Formats: sequence, structure tokens, C-alpha cells
Amino acid sequence: MYWPRSGTAFSSPASPECVPPVAKATLTHKEYNDGKSHPHVRIVATAVTLESAAALTAAMLFTAVPAKAEAIPDGGTFTVTWAQNPVSLNPGLSSGISSGIPGAQLFASPLQYDDQWNPHPYLAEKWEMAPDGLSLTLHLVKGAKFHDGTPITSEDVAFSIMAIKANHPFKAMYAPVSGVDTPDPYTAVIRLSKPHPAILLCMSPVLCPIMPKHVYGTDPNIRQNPANKAPIGSGPFKFVEWKPGDYIMLEKNKDFFIKGKPHVDRVIIKIIPDMNNRVMAVERGEVDAMPFFDSLREVKRLSGDKNLVVTNKGYAGIGSLDWVAFNTGKKPFDDVRVRQAAAYAIDRNFFAKVIMMGLVTPSATPITPFSPFYTKDVNMYDVNLEKAKKLLDEAGYPVKADGTRFTVTVDYAPGSPTTKMMAEYLKPQLAKVGIDAKIRISPDFGTWAERVSNYNFDITTDNVFNWGDPVIGVHRTYSSANIVKGVPFSNTQQYRNPKVDAIMEQAASEVDNEKRAKLYKEFQQIVMNDVPIYFMTTTAYHTIYNKRVGNVPASIWGFLAPYMDVYLKK
Repeated sequence: MYWPRSGTAFSSPASPECVPPVAKATLTHKEYNDGKSHPHVRIVATAVTLESAAALTAAMLFTAVPAKAEAIPDGGTFTVTWAQNPVSLNPGLSSGISSGIPGAQLFASPLQYDDQWNPHPYLAEKWEMAPDGLSLTLHLVKGAKFHDGTPITSEDVAFSIMAIKANHPFKAMYAPVSGVDTPDPYTAVIRLSKPHPAILLCMSPVLCPIMPKHVYGTDPNIRQNPANKAPIGSGPFKFVEWKPGDYIMLEKNKDFFIKGKPHVDRVIIKIIPDMNNRVMAVERGEVDAMPFFDSLREVKRLSGDKNLVVTNKGYAGIGSLDWVAFNTGKKPFDDVRVRQAAAYAIDRNFFAKVIMMGLVTPSATPITPFSPFYTKDVNMYDVNLEKAKKLLDEAGYPVKADGTRFTVTVDYAPGSPTTKMMAEYLKPQLAKVGIDAKIRISPDFGTWAERVSNYNFDITTDNVFNWGDPVIGVHRTYSSANIVKGVPFSNTQQYRNPKVDAIMEQAASEVDNEKRAKLYKEFQQIVMNDVPIYFMTTTAYHTIYNKRVGNVPASIWGFLAPYMDVYLKK
């Protein structure tokens, strides 16, 4: 991970090796707050370049845990801006930045993570993994309460995990969970049908929000529960108001179970769809932080502002990639030859070097190139227009009198300059092989999500997260069991391959990283031959924040982590 002294960086962070759960963890909240890391976690970095390896060594001298400081000031309003209006404020039922940013503030989770991938106590003050890897025991802190004053018990943990398993678009994330035992009010034993190499990571705030059973368990259709729009959680901040398309307002939880936190009185998430308006808001000091920002021209310009800090720290966990997705459930992209032809017409290297100014890394597979499970030994689809044309001829799409073969729509997720640029780039590239691409603009994120999740699209550009481990963030896109109409960020491409399903199932329970790597190599080779998605580059996410903000979220989850340590300098 590389962050120069200036705070500006354009290199992509290397991700550490995903490791099996540790046997025991007993680090207390006090030890964590004092800046100690758990001693039993092994970190192995993937060396990309000598520069990144050296920088990683330097970065490991620091910790995401805020340094213990004298007299951190309390009070004030911390304002964050984001482009998209969420569908729900409950990240246990939906995925993505829009729900994750407020959700991590509203809901506490069993564990939290620092910037070195080390787990630390949160609602669970300690935990044990069984030697056979078939159970994880969580020991909950005593005295923690939901925002309505109700004590948190193991029943709430059990309910939440099973509700997430049943409703979250990441079906592989909790697939091995067979149940949760509650031998006493402060002990939850997660039972697994098979070892789960990422189960501890699944306990993170944005992946495992603990919901009050007495609120969410009253409605058999939890997705329709009105509490999703006005949540009751146990996080550092309480819900006040959500004005769709404008802002989400949260206030300090004065009864938060971690004493002395949070520091700010309020958090406001300001929804500003237009990128230029977001930039002006942060420049004027109207907002304090702008995370998940990917306009590189603006990143370069803003790095010279004396009042701002620009950093790419805080994105290691999500492992974001930019992609071009095909709807394999309808013509013409139900034919693999058509998808391959489109892939041969696209030039990811040109896009990365020219359009993205060489500040991103080309990425050819569903797994981020900074993962130990990434392989280059796949069909890269180097540009070959003649081959593309031949494939389209074979598929039964000859060139018509007007010079085209067929017309398709190209959607893009609004709010991101990169997704729009990808869509615009596709139009002339596909035209070279006779595919007439019409760009369709969605007025807002909800419209786009509704279209794509209901399979009302031909091609869409978007970015997708690895979420730390392939079993969490990759499997969901390719599992045939995760073709769930109406659910964004599921297998919206409607891709089906039984062999891929079998490989993913095996990889999801394999704790030997070498064996997992072989499985994921085969997985990547198959899906890139089938090409339901053409991957472009790593996402150039950066955070721009005002220098008056202290302890900016910088763990592996960045702004998808709780803001309990954030403060405003006087």
C-alpha cells in the first residue's frame, strides 16, 4: 500500500493474502483502543512491484487504530457526500456503497478490522474458532443496547446472521452457516456445514449488521419492513431523518457501548448526484469528505488544494473493479460467440493508459490483480477485429445494408465518471465490428438498479467489489443459485455454468490457500472463456477530505466502517 507523505497517491493497493480463521482471539476493547493489534493474524502481501513492496513495508509500521491522543475534541457535524440515493439503509439486505455508508454507522457488527486485515473486538469482545473449522463462537460484550434501549443478546446475533443469509445478494457469504446456537444471552455459536475460509471477514460491519430481532423479526418479509428506511441498530450513530435524494441525518448514540465514542454529534450523508457539484461542495468546505471518488482529472487537481487531503487509502478490502456486463439471458448475448466478439472489439489497455491516464491497472478477470488468487493465464481478448467479425458471422448476425449487424442498449451506473466513460468508449469500439450501441441514461441510481436487476438491459458498465475474499464478492456474480430477479448486485447477467458452480462450492470450503489458488485459476479460465463480463481496470477510488477532519476512516473498509473515531479539529 502506498500513500506518499503528501497524502496523494495514484498506485493501487496490494491486498494481503486471505488466510484461514485464527484459532483464538482475546483482544479487549481497551487493548484495541490503546492501539494493540491481535498477535495471531498472519499477513502476507502480494508483491506487485519493488516500489509497492517497499511501500507496504513502510505502511505496516502504522495502524488504522487511531493513536491514543490527549483531549480529542468532541462535537460538530461530520458531513460526507455520495452520489447515489440508497434503496435501503440496512446493509444486511442489500449491497453497495449507498447502503453501506449509513449502515456501518447505524449497525454494530461482531468484529471490526484495521488497515492490516487484523480482526478486532466490536460487539464480540472475544471469539474462538473450533479446531475442525466447523464453528465460530462469539462472546458478546455485556451492556450493549440497541438505539431503543433494548439489550443486545445472542438471539439478535442468531436472527441477524440467518436473516442476512436468506436475504443478502451475496449468497455464498453465509452459505456454509447451518445455524446459530445461543447457549446463553452473551454467547452465539455459528455452526458451519463445512470450513469457511472467510467467516471472520464476514463478521465486518458492512457484511454483518446486527439487527434487533424484536423489530425486524415481526415481519415475515423482512425486506418490506419499514425499519429498513428508519433503522434501529446499535452503532455509534442513531437515525434521525432520510430525505431521499438530498441527505441522511444521523446523531450521536450517547449510550454507545464503547465509552467515549463517537466524538462528533452528527453525521450527515449529503446526496449529490452531479460530480461537479460534489467537487465544489468539498472545495468550499460545505462537506468534509468525499469518498469513492474516481474522476482522476479532478483527483489530480484537488491534490493541490492546501485545505484538502487526497488519498487512496481505505479501499483494500473492497477490491473494486470496473466491468462491462452482458445480459446472457436474452439475444444477442445469449450466444457466447457474440460476447466473445464484443470482447475482441474492446481494448482495456487503451482505456487504462489513455482514457484513464495510466493511473489504473488493467484487470482481465473477476478477481482483483492484487489478490493472490488472480491469474493472467486466461483469454485476455487482445483486440482482434477480424476475429470478432468472424464470430458474429458464425453466430448468424451478418452485416446489413446500413453497415450494422444489430442494435443494443448500453446502460451505465450513474454517479461514477468511469462507468459513463466506459459506456461512451464502447460505442465507437463496437461500431467497428457492426454492433450499433445506443447509450441509455438512467436519471438516478435506483432506475439503473431496477433495470439491471430485472434483466432489462443488453450491456451495462459498472464497478464491482471483491469484498476481501472471492467467496464473498466474486461468487455472487457467477453462481446460478444467485440469479434473483429484482436484487441488485446479484447474478444479474443470468450466467449459468454447472462446472463453475461446482468449483466455487469447493473453493468456498478449502482452507489451503495453494489449493484455493488452483481452483480459482480454473474458475477464472472458464468464466473468461464464457465471458459473461468483460473486465476493464481496477477502480481509481480516492477519498478527498478537509484537513480539519481527524481520524479519517482508513481501515480495509474505509468509509464503509463506523465513524466512531472521527473528530473535527477546533
